Amino acid sequence: MPRLAALLPAVLLAGLAPAWAEVPAERAAALEHMVIQDCGSCHGLTMKGGLGRPLTADALVHADPDVLALIILDGIPGTAMPPWRPLLTEDEALWIAEYLKSKEPSP
Repeated sequence: MPRLAALLPAVLLAGLAPAWAEVPAERAAALEHMVIQDCGSCHGLTMKGGLGRPLTADALVHADPDVLALIILDGIPGTAMPPWRPLLTEDEALWIAEYLKSKEPSP
């Protein structure tokens, strides 16, 4: 029992860490570049909005990463938001959603 009590703080702290999707570092760098170049072409290079809505961490504070990932993958019919499913995996779309929510992308 004392051993379990000793592990409890680590388990609780692990629950506070962001559950980022598994993406290799090299691919993450390519995805970050894609966010700046491709997403930035509509959402603004600083992600503060343009043709598309702002994608800053502040603007996405209440957004569910899983919902954002689905929007990234499937687009929004009837709008300029295209589907990226042909080019991205579900994990990559979730990584982008978590990236956008975690920091302000810089061009």
